[in-house]
Amino acid sequence: MTWSPMFLIRWLHKWSGLVLGLQFLLWALSGAVMALLDHHKVSGEHALAPPAELPAAAALLPLTGVAGAVGEPITKLRLKPLYDSWVYEVSTPRGVRVINATTGQPVVIDAAKARELAVAGFTGYEPPKSVTYVAKSTLETRDLPLPVWRVEFADKERHALLVSASTGEVLAAKNDTWRLWDVAWMLHIMDYDDRQSFNHPLIVTLATGATWLALSGLILLFRSFRRSDVAWILDPLEALAERRRAKRTAPLPPAAKDSRPRA
Repeated sequence: MTWSPMFLIRWLHKWSGLVLGLQFLLWALSGAVMALLDHHKVSGEHALAPPAELPAAAALLPLTGVAGAVGEPITKLRLKPLYDSWVYEVSTPRGVRVINATTGQPVVIDAAKARELAVAGFTGYEPPKSVTYVAKSTLETRDLPLPVWRVEFADKERHALLVSASTGEVLAAKNDTWRLWDVAWMLHIMDYDDRQSFNHPLIVTLATGATWLALSGLILLFRSFRRSDVAWILDPLEALAERRRAKRTAPLPPAAKDSRPRA
């Protein structure tokens, strides 16, 4: 068997096409899944209730009282509603804490409080079936500041509301539609670990291989052409070139010869 350059190109094209073709199929299928899923359900925004409107607090704790209740330097202070009361969200060099805006008492976001906040922030009517403390990054919490409380509800979509263990804020809602979308996203960007980056060696290698597949395919395509395949293009071009050549070489008429300037 002679390994000519064209034979090598054809052999590599065939086997790389087989390998890359499987990934092309995954790209197409995962892209179709992401396009077909309702993006409102994927985002989970339909499951999050708007914050309750609270009446203005009658007597807020003054800033000096906040500083005394915290007992350390304050870098940022934010007044906000938290379920049925006003609270101060206090940022310090050691982290974020929440205190009641009228009494100055700390608000602890424990499992019971997280459950209460999740129920208030959920638009469904099903009760929670589990409350889990999450301190390490998971697929559902990879984009969120940790730690969080994961409150899962007993509805058909298995909604899980993620409540910040520091501030009590409902950060996100995940459901089965999002989980299916996340699997499709993983297959599409080929990041089988964190499902976040599409700038990694595997996808760069596959993209380089896809470029090689396209170029080798073009080479094999043009090499496979016969003149009869492109006669509809070449015949008019050759006829036009022949007419121009004949026009340049045709003898001049006598009148044109006599009109030439004489030396």
